[in-house]
Amino acid sequence: MERVYIGLGSNLADPLAQLRSALAALAALPQTSLATQSSFYASDPLGPADQPRYVNAVAALDTELAPLELLDALQRIELEQGRMRKAERWGPRTLDLDILLFGEHRLAEPRLTVPHYHMHARAFVLYPLAEIAPQLRMPDGRGLDELLAACPFEGLERLPEPA
Repeated sequence: MERVYIGLGSNLADPLAQLRSALAALAALPQTSLATQSSFYASDPLGPADQPRYVNAVAALDTELAPLELLDALQRIELEQGRMRKAERWGPRTLDLDILLFGEHRLAEPRLTVPHYHMHARAFVLYPLAEIAPQLRMPDGRGLDELLAACPFEGLERLPEPA
């Protein structure tokens, strides 16, 4: 069983509903349980500025799936929720699910790099991750607190919990 952290993001087709649906789908994956999830955060888009703000979160899963099996499952969830892969990078999307960390593993596969290659510079990943795993250490030994110190809480807004 491995502890895996998944980044979730959406800025189309009711992003709050997209993330809630994705979390339910993650919890239903075989050989996997949803351990915890962060609050939802609104964030400015990384790519073209003429798109809506994103809603982001991080989920912790405990899974027996292999990394590429999990990636395939995440991509199926994205497709089921209307994700269309386009050439445009960082454009608007209904759902984006990224494997941020997979236990202590470091992977460099053609389809998957773990730890996620830019997570250290993305506030919309680090702050939700710190909410659910504040003592987390990266596979290279750096603490999450060290990454947070170099990544200000800018362009982020923690959203209120639903009533």
